Amino acid sequence: MNEQPSKMVPGTKTDMGTGPQAPKGPWPARIWKRYKVFLILLVVNLLLLLVAPEIGVKSFDLTYQNILEMVSILPAIFILLGLLDVYVKRETMIRLMGEKAGLIGVVLAFVLGSAAAGPLYAAFPVAAVLLKKGSTFTNMLIFLGAWSTTKIPMMLFEASNMGLPFALTRLALNIPGIILIAYFTNKSLSEAERESVRRQAESMA
Repeated sequence: MNEQPSKMVPGTKTDMGTGPQAPKGPWPARIWKRYKVFLILLVVNLLLLLVAPEIGVKSFDLTYQNILEMVSILPAIFILLGLLDVYVKRETMIRLMGEKAGLIGVVLAFVLGSAAAGPLYAAFPVAAVLLKKGSTFTNMLIFLGAWSTTKIPMMLFEASNMGLPFALTRLALNIPGIILIAYFTNKSLSEAERESVRRQAESMA
């Protein structure tokens, strides 16, 4: 009897890593494809170091400080992601931030984003887990907007340095602005584009 050849599923061990997400070609091409932005910035910094040593040294110093900041923040973010992924059930997330959550989902997205601390790049892995667990695209965008704009530590800093009226006025303007931006961004994307983002979030989270 002739055996039928087994089908290989892209992105699994069956295809030996030749799925669509795996870089192809010789290893220099694979490294360039995956890290080209980093390599370009490294070359620019080295050129600055040769052409303008003072600017180059300052650039490398800022890079070093940013790396230290990332090393100090990312472990806590990864722990938070692990706890969120393990202890928060998908059904719970769908009920609280899913399609039928309504105003509760919007408020919860604001609370989660505003209570956070850290730079904006730390919010994207959390947003990916929210999408994976069943949050709507709009609530995920509201979460990102709240993280970047209405964080409580930033509000306290503004209130103490620029006055409470300024802080409250900015907050009153930012809240509807974030909701409108999230709503129109969601509407501007097609269902296929939103599903593509959700699939990428599920693969990364």
